[in-house]
Amino acid sequence: MQTFTMVLQEIWTSLFMWFFYALIPCLLTDEVDILPAPQNLSVLSTNMKHLLMWSPVTVPGETVYYSVEYQGEYESLYTSHIWIPSSWCSLTEGPECDVTDDITATVPYNLRVRATLGSQTSAWSILKHPFNRNSTILTPPGMEITKDGFHLVIELEDLGPQFEFLVAYWRREPGAEEHVKMVRSGGIPVHLETMEPGAAYCVKAQTFVKAIGRYSAFSQTECVEVQGEAIPLVLALFAFVGFMLILVVVPLFVWKMGRLLQYSCCPVVVLPDTLKITNSPQKLISCRREEVDACATAVMSPEELLRAWIS
Repeated sequence: MQTFTMVLQEIWTSLFMWFFYALIPCLLTDEVDILPAPQNLSVLSTNMKHLLMWSPVTVPGETVYYSVEYQGEYESLYTSHIWIPSSWCSLTEGPECDVTDDITATVPYNLRVRATLGSQTSAWSILKHPFNRNSTILTPPGMEITKDGFHLVIELEDLGPQFEFLVAYWRREPGAEEHVKMVRSGGIPVHLETMEPGAAYCVKAQTFVKAIGRYSAFSQTECVEVQGEAIPLVLALFAFVGFMLILVVVPLFVWKMGRLLQYSCCPVVVLPDTLKITNSPQKLISCRREEVDACATAVMSPEELLRAWIS
């Protein structure tokens, strides 16, 4: 009987201890694990824009916020307990986070996210495979081909400071040589070629990211054609009229300037009538040599000469 009592006490003690140990986790459970953790983490990366995405945590009637942290290669190797908060995703509402500014090197990055609701927080969910930006998808650039007179001009899509563009262009004819030009930035018009009248020129482009050493595929080829018309007839007519005007106006202008210079430098002086000689010098001598003695020689005074000149 005593043995049976001792066995019964041990059974009750065991049941009590089992119940106690089973109840303790429920009593001591912290509120941080009440919320479910975000699931299905993935990174969508296109043209060096990196977007971390996950399935949202749904709580009816409540707004759940999310926080994102990351580890670079150094942290994951040497300080694995240190995680760095994302620049733009601290208590964000949407189930996505742009981590482009956080991914600054071409090395593997660990990413994790957790949900927050008031004072409650979920456990961290970690991206299954580390993300490296060299896996980004590079798309062909958008481009606009125009002609400015006889100039072939291209304007490329501005994808950011990390992007350069390799542009190939050629004259559309059999055996034409393909030319290549590196464009350092997008968003600005760039002159490619001076085109010939009546010819068609084709262009294609691809992106290049030096940080990861990768090219995109080439864009669709676009071609433009220059009309083969000669100088329009109206323009030729205006040119002819202008040339004829130059032939007429320039000589007239030169002649007029010559006349002005002549009158300015060498003016014509008009003599008074009293100083003009109207008769032949021989007629002034009315006396022949044999009649010299008979001629009366008159000497006039200065006053008489002045009076005669004035009259």
